Amino acid sequence: MISLFSFLLVICISVVIHELGHFLFSIRYGVKVYEFAFGMGPSLFQKRHGETLYSIRVFPVGGFVRLAGMEEEQEGESAPPERTYPGKPPFQRFAILAGGPFFNILLAILLTTVLLTFHGVLDIRTATVGSTISGFPAERIGLVPGDRIVSINDKPVTNWDSMSAAIRREAPKGPLALKVEREGRILTFSVQAEMDRQSGVPLLGIRPRQVRYPLPEALFRSVGTAWEMTLSILRGFWTWAFGHQSVEFAGPVGIASMAGDAARQGWWSFLSFLAVINLNLGILNLFPFPALDGGRLSFLIGEILTGKRLPPKWENLIHLAGFALLLALIVYVTWKDILRLTHP
Repeated sequence: MISLFSFLLVICISVVIHELGHFLFSIRYGVKVYEFAFGMGPSLFQKRHGETLYSIRVFPVGGFVRLAGMEEEQEGESAPPERTYPGKPPFQRFAILAGGPFFNILLAILLTTVLLTFHGVLDIRTATVGSTISGFPAERIGLVPGDRIVSINDKPVTNWDSMSAAIRREAPKGPLALKVEREGRILTFSVQAEMDRQSGVPLLGIRPRQVRYPLPEALFRSVGTAWEMTLSILRGFWTWAFGHQSVEFAGPVGIASMAGDAARQGWWSFLSFLAVINLNLGILNLFPFPALDGGRLSFLIGEILTGKRLPPKWENLIHLAGFALLLALIVYVTWKDILRLTHP
């Protein structure tokens, strides 16, 4: 139940933020918005404010903003040409289309900034002890929070990953000789790592420290993290598209499972998951694939470069075909998710 609730909460927030981006840029450039809807299917609730109808639909799995000139008007709807989407210059149409993904990426950056400022992040850039686990070797030999491990068996370690790798590599050979920096002094310890019964990995029983950052630095680091994750998404898609390696995609069932896991770990973990989902949603929506915002942006860029616009009839057919392919992919990935969860 918690997975379903967490999934719906992630979808609600992400879709509303995405459509809000389209909506606000449309209002900014004077495009008439007929409807701002959350969900799909029949309407459960609707209220008109100004010239826009706000509605909540039965199925909370999507949403849309219906703009004048984007599709065939319904009965009683009309707008002068200068207030339609096609009647706006290319730059303004570009901003309206990009507004949705931009807001998802912006939310991801803001959430990460909040996490780094008020909750902090595990510091794995150094091998500094944040805490020790009761009953494990590190506690028994007297390691304390703030100790920085500088070498294991006379081999330097510079960060948490290199320290973990050194422990796995050296522990089978016997007791580990640790050199630890504490308040400017170098201390030496001899310790036998303890094998974890489940994973079979040798452990000392230490955790990295939690580091919080002031707001300006947190914002700077959040932008950097978003950029690094964007490059990682693009590299993953590139290697998958050209068959260099397989990539596991998560559909609604997989995302619901991950959302539930994040929620069980607490609100901070859930907010971190929400940030990751929104960054992925924003980046993937910019891919030049029909039916996505990126596909529509591609047609618009072609119009800017050539000075000619593809007839709306043909563009709509291409987007419809793209939507059908996306729907088929979602069904396939969902089926794979179900198999993975039921037959681990």
